[in-house]
Amino acid sequence: MESLGLDKAFWAGRRVLVTGHTGFKGSWLVLMLERLGARVSGLALQPKVPALFTQIDGAQRCQSFIADLRDHRAVATIVQAVRPEVIFHLGAQPLVRQSYHDPIETFSVNVMGTAHLLDAARYVSDLRAVVSVTTDKCYENDGRTDGYREDARLGGHDPYSNSKACAEMVSQCFRDSFLAAAGTGLATARAGNVIGGGDYSADRLVVDAVHAFRDGVDLEIRNPDAVRPWQHVLEPLTGYCLLAQQLAGDPAEFGGGWNFGPPPAQAASVSRVVNLLAASWGRKGGYTRQPGDHPHEAAMLTLDSTKAGDRLGWVPQLTLEMATAWTAEWYRDVFAGADAAQACIAQIERYAGLGQVARVAA
Repeated sequence: MESLGLDKAFWAGRRVLVTGHTGFKGSWLVLMLERLGARVSGLALQPKVPALFTQIDGAQRCQSFIADLRDHRAVATIVQAVRPEVIFHLGAQPLVRQSYHDPIETFSVNVMGTAHLLDAARYVSDLRAVVSVTTDKCYENDGRTDGYREDARLGGHDPYSNSKACAEMVSQCFRDSFLAAAGTGLATARAGNVIGGGDYSADRLVVDAVHAFRDGVDLEIRNPDAVRPWQHVLEPLTGYCLLAQQLAGDPAEFGGGWNFGPPPAQAASVSRVVNLLAASWGRKGGYTRQPGDHPHEAAMLTLDSTKAGDRLGWVPQLTLEMATAWTAEWYRDVFAGADAAQACIAQIERYAGLGQVARVAA
């Protein structure tokens, strides 16, 4: 994985805490960190059924603590027990539609949960870097097509997006008030719409699509024309790790917000993603529009990730066509009985190989 700029010497034996480790992105990150040689601990809710974390036997791959970020005392106790050198904060209520159903839960987890974690982190003397993961939706959406940069205004129409903008402010406060003086780097990471094998969350386009393909039923989607910055899960996770490496060495230079998304020109509509997934599955495209009224969602969202490319050397390796093909391949193979952990590891190794090819070509 050195071909991607990931330094095994940095990660070997390093104590790393991942919040949200039982979730989709968290499970992939546990596997990546394991292969880098890190000593991984996790803090999250019990995994739901089905869950990628269970499929990869995640509890055997890390020290797994089951707790709620809203429980300040439990979070503090776990952080003190782990005494992490690096924290990746992925734990969240991540669903837009769920945030409309229960906005108080969403703000409690995403805002106060972040505050609880960072309050505990400030008492860990060995802590070198914190990557607090928010979302591309933390920006106040004005419909622009040229990509939001890190200095764009924060906001958010729906409770999920707004809560993540608030989490950005909480992170900035703890960095400026406490962590910077202790020499601990803190940065926020804003990724695009992440796809990949093992996401079983409700109201997710990809998992709804592959289940429809598998079961031979019609796929219903809410807004086929909505445009998003789609990317494979390995893209932003690599960016988070590169960011943590730099934060640990130069907290002042690498603090602040960072975007990790595909080039704005590669953003695509929901309908295009569905058609690409269908083609990779071996089906004709096609869908029906879900009837009824639906909560507000932005029509256009793209990111400008120039900063991550220029200062971290982070370069997306997968086109949208490759990302959807890898995703469809994972689900098709696992649905057919393949081992989920091995399917993930094979894609991690293939992804690292693409980095090697890119460096040789350069």
